[in-house]
Amino acid sequence: MHSPKPEGELVFQTPWFEVFKKHVGDPSKPYFTINAPDFAVVVAITREGQLLMVRQFRPAANAITLELPAGHVEKGETPEEAARKELLEETGYEADTFELVATLSPSTARFTNRLYCFFARDARPARPGGFEAGMEPVLYTKGFAALLEEKDFYSSGSCAALFASAVRGKIKL
Repeated sequence: MHSPKPEGELVFQTPWFEVFKKHVGDPSKPYFTINAPDFAVVVAITREGQLLMVRQFRPAANAITLELPAGHVEKGETPEEAARKELLEETGYEADTFELVATLSPSTARFTNRLYCFFARDARPARPGGFEAGMEPVLYTKGFAALLEEKDFYSSGSCAALFASAVRGKIKL
């Protein structure tokens, strides 16, 4: 985890996150903060103009979702290194240039971590079939605006990375 730990008492811990409790105002109503690892999301466009996406089962949603490649920033790793690693692991693609288009909070109300949104153009296959088990790479061609109509596309991190890329002039919605 790269973000500073929140103030308060550690009340629950897993390999994925920690929960801290502190009192703000009314002592009978504690406030809980989730300390989780930072993560990176990649908007990667192939040389042919396709958007690289991933279908995968998400236990928390109990559904197969359509998302941009993404993953945690591991200890000792930069956000860009994490973005490059996740693109390769989840799709089998690589790109020469990764541009940071936004650093956001997944939820300022509860989470301490940061979401790093990257844009990578001219992505190309690095190794055929070289992606993680459980991942189904998708070369999306319907256009960016159509994604919002896809019933299995609802990850806020993926949406934020797309919108940040559009605002920075990297893609047109």
